Amino acid sequence: MRDTWLVFWRVMLPVLRNPVAVVFGIAQPLLYLGLFGPLLGDGGWQWFVPGLLVQMALFGTAYAGFSLLPEVRTGVLERLRVTPVSRIALLVGRVGKDVVLLVVQSLLIVLAATAFGFRASAGDVLLGLGLVALLGVAIGSASYAVALKVKLEYVFASVLSAVIVPLMLLSGVLLPMSNGPRWLYWLSRLNPLAHVVDAERSIFNSGPVLVGLVSAAVLVVVGVFAGVRTFNRESA
Repeated sequence: MRDTWLVFWRVMLPVLRNPVAVVFGIAQPLLYLGLFGPLLGDGGWQWFVPGLLVQMALFGTAYAGFSLLPEVRTGVLERLRVTPVSRIALLVGRVGKDVVLLVVQSLLIVLAATAFGFRASAGDVLLGLGLVALLGVAIGSASYAVALKVKLEYVFASVLSAVIVPLMLLSGVLLPMSNGPRWLYWLSRLNPLAHVVDAERSIFNSGPVLVGLVSAAVLVVVGVFAGVRTFNRESA
């Protein structure tokens, strides 16, 4: 726990010194709120905003691995590895920072969405942010694992483009998959992110959330396992 806190504070300090980065992180979601959301009509906000939160978790934490690559290239990470600090803490501390930023940005988006007509109780908001945080842990951990494997920015960017875009399109974040052909809908059911999106919408619309929570939990286990395993192997 001590090592995790030290790593977390080390990567969080630059953000606290330059909080403008937090604001820029919600620039794109605000554009979606202002320019895409109104196309859904007055009743579409309860459906659209939860999907937007999942999209923020997907893109916000998937690119977290970019922050690790300069440290790999300059040898900073290698110097950290020869210290007594826990290898797990090297990952969890970084992921913790990404999740904190994600939750803060998601809360700002929820507050901004209320101006457009989105309505939710404090309890629903807390549950929704909790589910987004779980997804952030899963994707952030996997992002660091991939970054540590490829070690090059242009390769990492190519991998992300090949994986993130199909996951987003098949999750139903922007448009309901049920409106498409049956084969596309059933293909989306194979995407665990789609079940997380469904659960996030159910939280704000009093629907079932069990399948989405299980999907998020499985993603966390897989993501953290991959991240810890990669950090341990690369430091061997």
